Amino acid sequence: MEHRPEHLDLKKDTALTIRWSDGRVSTYPIDYLRKMSPSAETKKLRDEMAKNPLTVLPSSMASSTGPLVALGAEFVGNYAIKISFSDGHDTGLYSWKYLREIDPT
Repeated sequence: MEHRPEHLDLKKDTALTIRWSDGRVSTYPIDYLRKMSPSAETKKLRDEMAKNPLTVLPSSMASSTGPLVALGAEFVGNYAIKISFSDGHDTGLYSWKYLREIDPT
């Protein structure tokens, strides 16, 4: 059974909180969501970092232009949310299933 979100609360400078249909509440810090982006680019980087912890981060992730924040989010159909980040990243589609899998709480 796939659980669906009943309520989403995006605090752009801190976290995304989701209350799920089974009553579970998950809180995803913004930097964690960015790190765990399901985009092909970020997945490849995570795989490289798992093999070699000295992997050089792309300049967009390593820059110190201020704290990372979410600029906004939009629903994608009935199955996902797309989040735009202040470092320019906006290609990851976070499906409800994926968000349950990476739940840090």
